[in-house]
Amino acid sequence: MAAPMFKVNAHRYDPYRTFMFQVVIDGNPVAGLKKMSILKKSTEAVKWRTAGDPAHERVLPGGTSYEPITLEQGLTHDTVFEDWANLVNNIQGNAAMSLKEYRKDIVLNVLNLQGEVAMSYRVYRAWVSEFQALPEFDAGTMNAVGIQTITIQHEGWERDEGVSEPTES
Repeated sequence: MAAPMFKVNAHRYDPYRTFMFQVVIDGNPVAGLKKMSILKKSTEAVKWRTAGDPAHERVLPGGTSYEPITLEQGLTHDTVFEDWANLVNNIQGNAAMSLKEYRKDIVLNVLNLQGEVAMSYRVYRAWVSEFQALPEFDAGTMNAVGIQTITIQHEGWERDEGVSEPTES
C-alpha cells in the first residue's frame, strides 16, 4: 500500500491545485495575481580526485544558486509591483534608491480549494530585477487582459514548517 499523501486528511487523494496560490509582499496579498514561475534551486557538482586514487573521481556539493521568480499581475490600480521596482532604481537615479527597503522577504502560499493556507514558503532578500509596467496593446483583441510583470532575484527560500496541513471537512 502506498504511503498517504496527506497526514491530517488521509481521505484526500488529490494533490493541491496550481491555481490556488497567494503571494504576500509587505504583509499584504498581491491583488490580481495571475501567474508565478517555479521555485527552483540548483547545487553545483564539484568533481575531485585524490592522489592515491587517480582513476576514481569523486563528486561533492558546491555552491547553490536560486532561479529568479516571475510574477504576473492583471493590470489594475494596485501599485505594489511598480512601487517595489522603483525602490531598486527609478528616474531620479541612484540617490533616490532605497538601500533599506529594496530587498524584501516575501511569502508564497499554496491554498486548498477552501482558500485556506495549506503550505507556505518564505523567499529571502528578494529584489526586482525587471519590471514590465504595460503589456503590448492591440485594438484588435477584445478579450485580452492587460498583464504587468516583475522578475525578482533572491537569496534562497525555505518551507515554513509553522504552517500545518489544515483539517478539511
